Amino acid sequence: MDTLFYDGQCPLCAREIATLKKLETGNLIFADVHAQQNRKGLLPEREALLRRLHLLTGEGDWVIGLHATVRAWSHTRFGFIFKPLLWPMVYPLASRVYARWADRRYQRKYECGVCGVES
Repeated sequence: MDTLFYDGQCPLCAREIATLKKLETGNLIFADVHAQQNRKGLLPEREALLRRLHLLTGEGDWVIGLHATVRAWSHTRFGFIFKPLLWPMVYPLASRVYARWADRRYQRKYECGVCGVES
């Protein structure tokens, strides 16, 4: 079983997780980053978990970012739609788009001095 760590305080993330929960086949565990306690340092730093999507595989390996998205969706019957994002000709652009989007989302939510939101 894989465990997907997500930002439960992000409305866009929450919508995607709700969709994944409806569609997944029962082999994916969902873990809100804000509800986790990092006992014995077993998890990456909270900031890292909030900056990029993280998935812990059943084998104990971490999958991060776009790879985590594709792996999470592979637990649904629509996983084939996301697999091309990892193709060699597509991945460089897709990973840059994902990284830029993730950085902007994090900055707006957690680094905004006007918002005053604490992580």
